[in-house]
Order: sequence, then structure tokens, then C-alpha cells
Amino acid sequence: MQNTSHAVMAQRFEPSDSADDFPTPPWATRALIENVIGVEKTRSMSCLEPAAGRGYMARPLAEYFDNVDVADAYPYGFAPIRDFLTFPYQALSHDWVITNPPFRLAEEFVNRALFVARKGVAILARTVFLESVGRYESIFSTTPPSIFAQFSERVPMVKGRVDAKASTATGYAWFVWEKESNSGHPRLAWVPPCRKKLERAGDYL
Repeated sequence: MQNTSHAVMAQRFEPSDSADDFPTPPWATRALIENVIGVEKTRSMSCLEPAAGRGYMARPLAEYFDNVDVADAYPYGFAPIRDFLTFPYQALSHDWVITNPPFRLAEEFVNRALFVARKGVAILARTVFLESVGRYESIFSTTPPSIFAQFSERVPMVKGRVDAKASTATGYAWFVWEKESNSGHPRLAWVPPCRKKLERAGDYL
């Protein structure tokens, strides 16, 4: 008999060639700026969102950054079609790279983003991204994040859309690399309950 418990059914299993299209609720991006990075660190700064999809992360980023460049490897109609892992972005071409990458490519996105960003990198990923020998050896042992910020609330993500009524059993966190202040000793933080405060009219359109 199939296990249909909520926790099991909420897990994400995508084929290897999937776009992994699970848009980020805009409040979760605002939470990064308001509670983790700090609004003062975005003023007069540029940001690249390289997996922009339909713009659900890029639009709230534009509320804080002076300039937000967008791209995506798939044609969603919002951003230019550019594969972040192969497009010839120049080194240190943007102050920040902030994105919710396809989970299967998150490791490669981090390494590429650290090349492109001048100030910092932030990726939204499942909490289990902390795990695996491969990621430890390729990223965390040599270039650990400066901040690991676990959401205290769930961040519901639905394939192909945002949904204010969705729920999830999956935990998410922001992994942040601040280049100028990265001591090699990650700081554990929590994103406090903030969904009600940071949601805006029109976020789910």
C-alpha cells in the first residue's frame, strides 16, 4: 500500500532534466533581507537572480536592491533565457547573487555564484542541503557559508505556482556567504516567524 502520509507526499522528487519549478513565496525572500542580510547591506547594491522563473523572488529583491538582473535556463516569459552554469558572466560582476536554484544543481550554483558575486551569495534550499559527503567535500569543508538561517516557519512551495493556502512538511533555510566577513566559522541563525508581517497584497497573483 502506498504511504500517503503528509510528510512523505510533500517530498519533492523531480527527474534529472526537470526545471524543478517550485516558485518561492515572496515573503521568504523579504525574510532574507529583513532578518538575515540586513536592509543596510542592500542599499546601492546590484543583485543577480539567475533562476528567476516567473519573478516571484526577483520582484521582492527589487524592493531592496538598486538593480536586479534576472535570467533563467527555461522560458517562463519573465527573464532572458540564460543557463547560469554556462553563460559567460564576468567574475565579480554583481554585488550579490541570490536565488532558489534547482536542488540537483544547487552545489554547482553555489560555486558559480561565488565566482560572480562581489559581496555575497544567498541560496534558498532544503535544510537537508547541509548533508552529503559530496557537498561537504566540494563546498562546506573549504568554503562554508557565513550564515545558516533556518526558517522557524514552513515555507510552502508548490510546483508551477505560488499558493497562499499551501502547506509542506519540508524545512527550508537560507545559506549565505558574505565574502568580506566570512571567517570560516558559520553562524547558526533562525528566521523568526514573519510571514504575516512580510506578505503583501498581490504576492500570489
